[in-house]
Amino acid sequence: MNEATARPASAFADLGFTQTIEAAKEEVRDLYRFDNIPWVVGYSGGKDSSASLQLIWLALSDLPVEELHKTVHVIATDTLVENPIVASWVNRSLQSIQDQANDQGLPIVPHRLTPPVEDSFWVNLIGRGYPAPRQKFRWCTERLKIKPSNHFIRETVRQNGEAILILGTRKAESAARARNMARHAEKSVRERLTENSSLPNSLVFTPIEDWSNDDVWTFLMRIPNPWGIDNKELMGMYRGATEDGDCPLVVDTSTPSCGNSRFGCWVCTLVDEDKSMGAMIRNDEEKDWMLPLLELRNEFDFRSEENRKRDRNRRDFRRIGGHLTFYTDAGGDGKLVPGPYTQEARAYWLYRVLETQEWIRHNGPEYVNNIELITPDELHEIRRIWVVDKHEIEDRLPEVYEQAVGTPYSGPPIEENLVFDRETLGLLREICGDDNPLHFEMVRNLLEHERRYRTMAKRKGLFEDLENTITRCYFQDESDALDFERRKAEAAEPENGNNNGSVRFTGLESKATETENAELAELEANQEQDSGQLAQG
Repeated sequence: MNEATARPASAFADLGFTQTIEAAKEEVRDLYRFDNIPWVVGYSGGKDSSASLQLIWLALSDLPVEELHKTVHVIATDTLVENPIVASWVNRSLQSIQDQANDQGLPIVPHRLTPPVEDSFWVNLIGRGYPAPRQKFRWCTERLKIKPSNHFIRETVRQNGEAILILGTRKAESAARARNMARHAEKSVRERLTENSSLPNSLVFTPIEDWSNDDVWTFLMRIPNPWGIDNKELMGMYRGATEDGDCPLVVDTSTPSCGNSRFGCWVCTLVDEDKSMGAMIRNDEEKDWMLPLLELRNEFDFRSEENRKRDRNRRDFRRIGGHLTFYTDAGGDGKLVPGPYTQEARAYWLYRVLETQEWIRHNGPEYVNNIELITPDELHEIRRIWVVDKHEIEDRLPEVYEQAVGTPYSGPPIEENLVFDRETLGLLREICGDDNPLHFEMVRNLLEHERRYRTMAKRKGLFEDLENTITRCYFQDESDALDFERRKAEAAEPENGNNNGSVRFTGLESKATETENAELAELEANQEQDSGQLAQG
């Protein structure tokens, strides 16, 4: 067997299993007793984080009460779009951790972290209209994973001065991970503790860094789980998929996205397909209730030519700020960079999510009868964004909700004076004509701006808002906007020369948002790839 295919050496080879585990537990105890810095254990419910927590739990269980002097926080980040099977497993684990830590007198405290409602997946995709995440526009990882965990760690540092972060990362996971851990080890501040490059005053301890994949499973299978969860059930979840790896605690952008791991978000479009969920459905008839989730996830996908066209048709030709971004591709054709999902597309996605939720509740097993794919708080924030931020005063969310669920929307109301009645809006749309939706949008938004400002003592900003609305809705449709931009580009060619592959902003001169900058980077990267392919041809 050559080196490339050889199995990683076992960490138990030299001393044997029992002595190696005892030595690891003693190392944990020495580090724990050394100072008063609180520990924060990253727990995803997967095998590596479970093995790390189990090792720490066993080590602390051997300490006398008087030496259990500092808290060990166990944090699990729930993106609210996790694989439902894994989310259920993690939630049950956290409850068991809390119960058993109290019963055993251990200073271990679990925490389920979630993103704030304004950062949630559905609020950004359905509310703001962000397109489904893609490799060069990965808006989800920072909001759903990194910020919740980093916020908790920073708060711990603020209250205590420092924190020690315990992760289940292993060198055997990949060559890149081994190199990254080696670089951090060179900057160690004391034995086995390294600085966290992205979180000041936080140190990192990786207790199973030298373990192989087989070592992890050997440890979990030979030693019973101390907080009462059956590790064989965990192994059963892994057997349901074709690839190894679990969703790690993400604290910076160098950590692999959950999309590249075994258990990730069910909506993830950063990978070609959700292999874990697909395998669960294929391997267990009792899990076929998840098929509508897989179908909805695949509807977000944009990889094939057909899906790209469908994705493009669901997006506005204007950017989030209202302006246009025009470019000429490598073939010399002028195009507009697409912006967020349109109002109709966002209403459609909301309907599909609610429809899927209702189907699972009525057709799935008993333990998913109350499943929440989208929370009431998210629904209310989406409604607020549509009506208040986007001036979509039709207030369509209650209507879409009732169509999908079959019962009236019971969420808190939007202020009554924010919304025109349906009869008035219907008359306005009729006057504007169905053949020019931008005309309706412009008049609707102008009336809404005037209504909001009329009760203000100072109406500063009104004229700017009116001007921006007119500029945003100036064109007849997308083809009119594209033709306008082409003529501007042609007029600029004598001055600027050949501008194939160039990108420029026109229309509103508003500051580019994070969304726009990311999409522009994606566009420029695609253009470079296209140019390279043409050159090779």
